[in-house]
Amino acid sequence: MSRNKIIPYNPELRSYARSLRNNSTFSEILLWQQIKKRKLGVQFHRQVPMDQFIVDFYCHEIMLAIEVDGRSHHNPKQAAKDVERQNILEGYGVQFIRIRDEEVKNNMDRVLRYLKSKVVSLLE
Repeated sequence: MSRNKIIPYNPELRSYARSLRNNSTFSEILLWQQIKKRKLGVQFHRQVPMDQFIVDFYCHEIMLAIEVDGRSHHNPKQAAKDVERQNILEGYGVQFIRIRDEEVKNNMDRVLRYLKSKVVSLLE
C-alpha cells in the first residue's frame, strides 16, 4: 500500500470541512479527545475532504478513515449514500471503520481497543 497518498478533493469543500470541525457532534468530540496527538500511534485529522466527500477522521499514514454514524445514517436512503461514498473512497485505497455514535458514547474502551488493533495491523 502506498502510504501518505494524496487523494484529490474538491477545493470548494475546504470551508465546509472547517465548518464541520467547528460544529462537531458530541460523539465526534469524544472520539477526537481519544485519538488526537498520535494517541493511537498515528496522526489523525478531523473532517478531511476527499474526492467529493468529507470523512470524519483520517490518517494519511495508513490510509484509514473513521466515520462516526449518528441516527441519520440509520435511514435507508442515507445508508445507501454512505455505501456508495465508501466504495468510491475505497477505490483510492482508503480503508474504512464505521462506528455508531452510541458505541462512542457507551463503549469507548471497546471502540479504542478496536481502533488500536486496526492501526497496529495496518502499520505491520
